[in-house]
Amino acid sequence: MGFKNLDWRSVEIPRIPPKPDLMPLTGGYRRTPVMQFGADIFCDSQGIMRELERRYPEPTFFPGDTDGLGWGISRWTDGPLFTTMIKLVLSATADSIPEDFARDRSRLYLGENVDLHAVARDIPHLISQVRAQFSWINQRLETGRPFILGDKPGLPDAFCYYLVWFLRGRWRGGPGFLSEFPALEAWEIRVRDIGHGSSTGMPSTEALEIAKDASPEFQQDIDSTDPLGLSGGQLVGVTPDEDGGDPVVSGSLHILNRDSIAVLREDPQVGQVCVHFPRVGYRILVS
Repeated sequence: MGFKNLDWRSVEIPRIPPKPDLMPLTGGYRRTPVMQFGADIFCDSQGIMRELERRYPEPTFFPGDTDGLGWGISRWTDGPLFTTMIKLVLSATADSIPEDFARDRSRLYLGENVDLHAVARDIPHLISQVRAQFSWINQRLETGRPFILGDKPGLPDAFCYYLVWFLRGRWRGGPGFLSEFPALEAWEIRVRDIGHGSSTGMPSTEALEIAKDASPEFQQDIDSTDPLGLSGGQLVGVTPDEDGGDPVVSGSLHILNRDSIAVLREDPQVGQVCVHFPRVGYRILVS
């Protein structure tokens, strides 16, 4: 939001289920964040950023003709690197964070019945893995570029910044760990100073009313060459590719292309909504 200089409304939701004022909008998707435009609901940061770029193309998330590169970097930052950091932070704080929160996040990212105290025995190895990968970012920034792609911020800065923010704020050893990377710490300040645009709070019930008073704005759009061979209007389910115990979001297939999936669904609290997901990282289920 800060990159795009946007004004937006902020709805706070519970950190763990149940999330009663989110489920009517998403059909069961419980992860954060979610973005709402009327009756169109965009899930996952990947899907949110793609839609923001479409609606607000300037300033671009892809400075210097770097289209596509940021999405590839996100598969690293949101995938193996983030999973390693989750193992490190959750296991290092297992005795201090609320039990229900630890159980929820462990199941979501690491699988059922994970013993965080057993994972903690591997902390030195986990630190070594994060250390090596953070050094890659630091090396890129040591070249004198103010941002990862050059003179202007772009998607890779957002994807990498949240990892630094997470490590600094959620792991007691984070500040000392990060001090090893001076170029990264200087960049961290530059990205932080971009800010988050201008936000004002909104009650969750108002978000539900906005959806109810609106209609989805996208026309049906099905790629006839898609490998799955699905048809518009077909009943499908959508769920994250990795098994985190997420509910399947079911609905009528409305959009299917290389980058996106969207389903139409009905809910008594919000009427008809269109729930959008990125294609990468999500699986379509057909009964």
